[in-house]
Amino acid sequence: MEENIHKKNTEPTDSFRDRLSTIDAQGKRKWVYAQKPSGRYYRARTIVSLFFFALFLTLPFIKVNGRPLFLFNIPEAKFIIFGKIFWPQDFFIFGLAMVAFIIFIVLFTAAFGRLFCGWVCPQTIFMEMLFRKIEYWIEGDAARQKMLNQASWTGSKWRRKILKHVVFFLIAFIIANFFLSYIIGMDELLKIIREPISQHIGGFFAIVIFSSVFYAVYAWFREQACTVVCPYGRLQSVLLDKNSMVVAYNYKRGEPRGKFKKNATPATAGDCIDCFQCVKVCPTGIDIRNGIQMECVGCTACIDACDRMMDAINKPRGLISYASENGIAKGEKIRYTGRMKFYTFLLFLLAGLLTILLLSRKDVDGTIVRAQGQLYQERGTDSLSNLYTIKVVNKTLKDIPLTLRLMSAPGRIVEAEGRSVLVKKEDLGKSSFFIVLPRSYISKRKLSLEIGLYEGDKLITVLSTNFMGPFTRI
Repeated sequence: MEENIHKKNTEPTDSFRDRLSTIDAQGKRKWVYAQKPSGRYYRARTIVSLFFFALFLTLPFIKVNGRPLFLFNIPEAKFIIFGKIFWPQDFFIFGLAMVAFIIFIVLFTAAFGRLFCGWVCPQTIFMEMLFRKIEYWIEGDAARQKMLNQASWTGSKWRRKILKHVVFFLIAFIIANFFLSYIIGMDELLKIIREPISQHIGGFFAIVIFSSVFYAVYAWFREQACTVVCPYGRLQSVLLDKNSMVVAYNYKRGEPRGKFKKNATPATAGDCIDCFQCVKVCPTGIDIRNGIQMECVGCTACIDACDRMMDAINKPRGLISYASENGIAKGEKIRYTGRMKFYTFLLFLLAGLLTILLLSRKDVDGTIVRAQGQLYQERGTDSLSNLYTIKVVNKTLKDIPLTLRLMSAPGRIVEAEGRSVLVKKEDLGKSSFFIVLPRSYISKRKLSLEIGLYEGDKLITVLSTNFMGPFTRI
């Protein structure tokens, strides 16, 4: 919204776009003292955050068929989603899911801007709905916090600062524990907590590192995580268009700005009274009246602040609201554009393919690899053999003894490490074996074969491999 730069703006040029709102001209950090917000959107976001906290704290305890509902065990390359386990062999499904997720982000952002950031992003929820509220409770509102930081170190200041940072670290410690439970599982986390530290040195240090990181983010780094680290804000300039829904200032209604004077406001003045309430409540320190900015996370605090001021001066609400650039400039309603339709088509296509892959995914799967660097071996005068290695992944919750059988080919399987492959639950089994075929059956250099994996008389799956014979028919 380039039209949204006004004569009475606090900055005479577009210089606010040359640097972050929290960085001054010398490159030093400007601490944001955000005023405590209140209003309908803030109440709604509080309800959403309570629901989020409930999910975050309860999901690690929920199990489906003996498995966690969600587990993202990166060190062991083991992932569980809705009780279904995924191994490295399933990573192509994750790759496709990530592509679908990216398309979804593009579509969602094109339609609704940074709605996710303001309402359900964990960084925003923890910062604004937990740590910030604790800070208000201990140190007071923005003005009191600023005065406290500028005051000399008295006993009262020491007590408040120590209390705040102790509480911050304790909460960061709790968050770190639950965050770790999504990686190693709640059962393993409880073992680390109950058993001596000496038995879980790695887990203990992981908790300490996670706790320290969370504490640093919410006690010091804060909004910088959104404006400096998170790439989403920087990408929004290419994801948004003039029809995207964003938190926006209606400059047509608000300009020209002027101080409110009862019974003396000029008829030509806009509704904006330049009270700066929208700036004071912003957790990233921007002036929403400058238009769409990278730092805006769409938290709606400015909407509540502006609505409260409009009520006070008997003006209609909505000077700052959810709107699109075309909606403000041309009065157009938010519409489903051709770009959004294209993204939707891609998303449905990928979702359909992903569904097919998930439905066709096998609980027991594996690969058979012929021994590298070895030719066929002669077995007596009428047979040839090849050596193979089989790896089987068992994604079920029971141990499975598997028997190998040749499918639609004469011959036999000779045990190298045992014909039966015992694959433990949620584990990988490995074995070696020979396939022996009659000379009369081998008609070409490379022969395709199928090996059936049986649990007793039940066929579990069929794997393919090749049999290497002589260059000419024997």
